[in-house]
Amino acid sequence: MAAQSNLAPVIIKKKKKVVGGGHHGGAWKVAYADFVTAMMAFFMMMWLLNATTEQQRQGLADYFSPTIPINRISGGGDGAFGGDSIFSEETLPQNGLGATAQHATRKQAASGETGSDSEGGERDSSDEELQALIDELMGRGGESTVMENALKHIVTRITDEGLVIELFALEGVPIFEGNSDVPTPLMTQLVELVASVATAATNDIAVGGHVPARPIVVATNPVWDSSAARATRTRLLLEENGIVPDRMQRVTGHADREPIHPNPMAARNDRVEIVLLRQ
Repeated sequence: MAAQSNLAPVIIKKKKKVVGGGHHGGAWKVAYADFVTAMMAFFMMMWLLNATTEQQRQGLADYFSPTIPINRISGGGDGAFGGDSIFSEETLPQNGLGATAQHATRKQAASGETGSDSEGGERDSSDEELQALIDELMGRGGESTVMENALKHIVTRITDEGLVIELFALEGVPIFEGNSDVPTPLMTQLVELVASVATAATNDIAVGGHVPARPIVVATNPVWDSSAARATRTRLLLEENGIVPDRMQRVTGHADREPIHPNPMAARNDRVEIVLLRQ
């Protein structure tokens, strides 16, 4: 017992272990990296918004929108998310194939479907016929230099409605005298050219007049009367050049509501659209 009392006492020291390095560890680096990534994504998004057009932005919005099946570009239909509604008798989808109260369409027409293979073949054949008219119209440009210059004022496109032939003015080269419905020699020549091609077809015809916007300070804005008068004058010119009056189905004045040029008062918005309707 006396020998054991001479042993030195055992001392145990406990050291507190510090977790992490530096003053506050490495957690701040992760937070900073997330912040930099978010800022990079934000500035990239702002750059993309500035570099895209309004139509492209709308397309992106529609792509990510959960309401695509029922938005403005959807048609009617009786399938799931087909866009059919109890009001389909009173609506007209954007594709122009909606039902009316007097003539209700079948579900294929209401939903925008082409139907059977034979109907699709008829549509392809119609497009080929319209494209042949375009080729014939543009082929007239090689007849003379004057005719080639006149074709600079013609734009064509094939739509669901038919072949749209657009006759338009340019800066310093009008198609009507002043603000009247009196056609310039250029407009007369353009209509003669279109009529020479249209007489070879049997399609019905629709005419639409468009005019540039007027300044806001104008007390009386005659854009509606002016566009309608120019469309009517174009119809008369077509009839004078051999188009049968019975083929005329619609003459419309659109005023300045559908501008082509971003500047609503630009001369490019002064135009007349002649539509060879599908059979």
